[in-house]
Amino acid sequence: MTVKEYNQCVDTYADNLFRFVLKNIKDEEKAKDIVQDTFIKFWEKKDDVDPEKVRSYLFTTSYHRLIDVVRRDQKQSPFEVVKENQHSTESQYSDLQEILLEAIEQLPADQKAVILLRDYEGYAYDEIADITGMSESQVKVYIFRGRKFLKTYLGSVEALI
Repeated sequence: MTVKEYNQCVDTYADNLFRFVLKNIKDEEKAKDIVQDTFIKFWEKKDDVDPEKVRSYLFTTSYHRLIDVVRRDQKQSPFEVVKENQHSTESQYSDLQEILLEAIEQLPADQKAVILLRDYEGYAYDEIADITGMSESQVKVYIFRGRKFLKTYLGSVEALI
């Protein structure tokens, strides 16, 4: 892979990677670091990556780096922090996008990642399986469980409005 081809990949996929990572961790600086680490790793392995699978490689690498960061941060957070009423909302605020993002934040990391890849980024189940390293059936299970939780958490759309 030439420098020009590499730069083309950066131009094509950097924004999508950043958006995916940012939706998962809600920290711009960490998201930028993860995307940068992804492209550094891609540069180091640019000759080994099949040009047809660059997108999958980049999302897989960023997903694994994201999981590493999330796990590291979970170990560093205080155990005593408990969010009261984490499964209910009491506010009358009706910005549906904000409410949905708050609900997505309640999901476990794996469910959150597959739902964002499927519903926000538009990946197929087999592509999500390649990116996350899960089986396709496990991806479907996580998406089902995540959507079921979101449905329970949010209740009906009419109640939110």
